Amino acid sequence: KSLFSSTPVNEWSLKMRKEMRVIDRQIRDIQREEEKVKRSVKDAAKKGQKDVCVVLAKEMIRSRKAVSKLYASKAHMNSVLMGMKNQLAVLRVAGSLQKSTEVMKAMQNLVKIPEIQATMRELSKEMMKAGIIEEMLEDTFENMEDQEEMEEEAEMEIDKILFEITAGALGKAPSKVTDALPETEPIGAAGIADEEEEEDIEAMQSRLATLRISTSCKLLLCLSSLKVSLLSCALLYCSRGRCQGA
Repeated sequence: KSLFSSTPVNEWSLKMRKEMRVIDRQIRDIQREEEKVKRSVKDAAKKGQKDVCVVLAKEMIRSRKAVSKLYASKAHMNSVLMGMKNQLAVLRVAGSLQKSTEVMKAMQNLVKIPEIQATMRELSKEMMKAGIIEEMLEDTFENMEDQEEMEEEAEMEIDKILFEITAGALGKAPSKVTDALPETEPIGAAGIADEEEEEDIEAMQSRLATLRISTSCKLLLCLSSLKVSLLSCALLYCSRGRCQGA
């Protein structure tokens, strides 16, 4: 009993499951942000801002790579949980814990995940004291290698992502937009109409729909004010013309 109480395997398992929930929240947050980026890509493509689309596509590649790593982390966590179950079985039979290469490999990967790094390091130290794993050396160059790999992947996948989001229509957009920017009123009105049609097809979430309606109302108010101003100017111009003719 004293030996079992000195090896808190159940406590480690609880901490691991808690961190798995943290990973799940991180994945959901990243995926929500990716949906926002997709909308921004579509808006930029409609305005012909291909350079903006390229930047946003790179951001999507980063987010997808992050989600992929987080899913891999969950797999490593499951490996650790299975290892903990095996350790409990060994403890009951042999009366002591044994080194586990499977747990050590999984923990080596988990201590590199920023979202759970602090907890994983703490668990690693406890496991080292219990004799389950040996001291681990962190790869300080991994982040640099991942950054270079991400840039190469971005160059290869960027066209594919843009084609996917814009349904192949991005090729019609110029690389830069200069003349379109001053004409915010006409382009904005056309963009909003197209966006509303596309959002109806995609059945966007109610929160985004509410936000879209609010934005459309503001734009309609602005356009109404602009029409009133133009009408006033026209009436003033006509009245002046009549005065001069008289």
